[in-house]
Formats: sequence, C-alpha cells, structure tokens
Amino acid sequence: MEILRIVGIAGSLRQGSFNRAALRAAQGLLPEGARMEAVEIGDLPLFSQDIESPAPPPVTAFKEAIRAADAVLICTPEYNYSIPGVLKNAIDWGSRPYGQSAWTKKPVAILSASPGLLGGARAQYHLRQCFVFLDMYPVNQPEVMITKAHEKFDEQGNLKDETARKLIRQLLQNLADWTRLLAKGRA
Repeated sequence: MEILRIVGIAGSLRQGSFNRAALRAAQGLLPEGARMEAVEIGDLPLFSQDIESPAPPPVTAFKEAIRAADAVLICTPEYNYSIPGVLKNAIDWGSRPYGQSAWTKKPVAILSASPGLLGGARAQYHLRQCFVFLDMYPVNQPEVMITKAHEKFDEQGNLKDETARKLIRQLLQNLADWTRLLAKGRA
C-alpha cells in the first residue's frame, strides 16, 4: 500500500462545530504516508428505499469516496445520548441497497468533541454497535473524546490542547497500522 487514503466524515453539519474542527486538526496530524479527504454528508437526501435504486448522485459520489478509501475516520458529536441523525443517514446510505455496502471490511477510527464532560462517549459506543452489523474493523485504542471542547479550540477552530493532539496523532497512527496489517492479510 503506497499512500494510505483515509476518508474523514464530520457528524455535524454546522460549519463551526468542534467536530469539524477536530477533523481539520486530524488532517494536520496524519502519519507519514497517509492523506485524508473530508467528505460532506449534508447533501445526502433522507434515506428512503423508494429512491435507493438508482441512487441519487450525491449518494453515488459518497459511496464511491468510501469505496476508494483504505480507511475511515469519523468525528462526531453526541446528540441525545447517541449519534446525530445526519450521520446515521449517511451510514444508512453507505450500506444500501442490502448487499452493496461501501462500509464492509473498512478499518475505521472514531473521535468526538463535546462541551460536556463525557466528550461524546455515548455516541462513540453507538457507532461501535453500528460497525458490528456493517462488518467494519474499528480501532479500539486510544479512545479520543475531547471533553470541554470550548476550552480546547481557539476562536478560529484550531485545536490548542496538546494532550488531544497527541491522542489524535496516536489514533491516526493506529488506524494506519491497523489498515496496513489488515491489507497484508487480504493480499
């Protein structure tokens, strides 16, 4: 595997969200030999089996980006003790129609940022439940949950907390190592 291609997904549509800022920070903390492309999920229509085949153009482009990637990084907030509806919608589109999932066998890592004290922990655990059915390979450690995010990003959305930066860097290194290890097993 020459250059490791990671697709990054922000689970929030808000341009100024801490999770979009965390995704931007992750793009600057990639290990050598890796690159990341952020894909947008705001253009995906609400999932309906009535329109899944043929898929709308934004869905086709989204699934092509997932399929072309070697690995996935999801940066998500926590809404109501779970993942945001827009992220669940993207997960559903990526897995449909049944038997044509773009997620299958993809290595995946999660990070979250929240102004709260749990940093999005419950959203991460719900995502891990989705990964079981999607047959994805999650990175287990480190769990990166940026708590009190309003204190760890500056006004321009730059991550200024060195501990969070270190954890994201390690998560991305582990994702790269895991992806390469899995690729060897498939060769």
